Amino acid sequence: MKKSPPRQFITRVLFYITGLFFMAFGVALSVNSGLGVSPVNSLPYVIHQISGTALSTCIIVVFCSYILLQALILRRDFQSVSLFQILFSTVFGYFVDLSKWLIGSFSFPSYLGKLAMLAVSIVLVAIGVVLYIEVKLIPMPMEGLSLTLSQKLNISFHNTKIMIDCAVVLIGILLSYLFLHHLTGIREGTIITALATGKVMALVKAPLLSLIQRYCFETD
Repeated sequence: MKKSPPRQFITRVLFYITGLFFMAFGVALSVNSGLGVSPVNSLPYVIHQISGTALSTCIIVVFCSYILLQALILRRDFQSVSLFQILFSTVFGYFVDLSKWLIGSFSFPSYLGKLAMLAVSIVLVAIGVVLYIEVKLIPMPMEGLSLTLSQKLNISFHNTKIMIDCAVVLIGILLSYLFLHHLTGIREGTIITALATGKVMALVKAPLLSLIQRYCFETD
């Protein structure tokens, strides 16, 4: 983690956690839209549907498995500070449950309305990702795994992220058909989210970076 004065460090942590809440609320909206969740959350959601376990628990367990994979791949190069990913994964998991509780079963009945919910979900996730990435603390486990594989395989981060996203979605599809005998949580919205989130991030990044720079990195 990048060193900074205590006040700025606390502010960066608050921005990071705020980003996680935006992401969690976006996940809750995508779930209620019924059009499919993002690739990152598709596997935890499928496991949640299969097991009946709380979505937060499934997110935490799956994300911790990504951290374990990082440790196995990096071995002695694995840095202990990366274990903070467990803490933030737990926070994110419970934020998802909180967001689900806040919006309840709310959903628009029409397909157009569900697309609107998905669009809002994408915007919230994009804002959340920019907030937690740009304060330069700890990557979330899936990004951490992508960075690890990028380092070990000498492949660009973008390509490793696509590979992992595809692998996670494929595992989710296989588990869904194997245990539920139908597809759940992975639909056209999953593809739309995968394609659109990066573009929306590019749109919201400039104003958010200005805010982050002002409160998290500028000295008095």
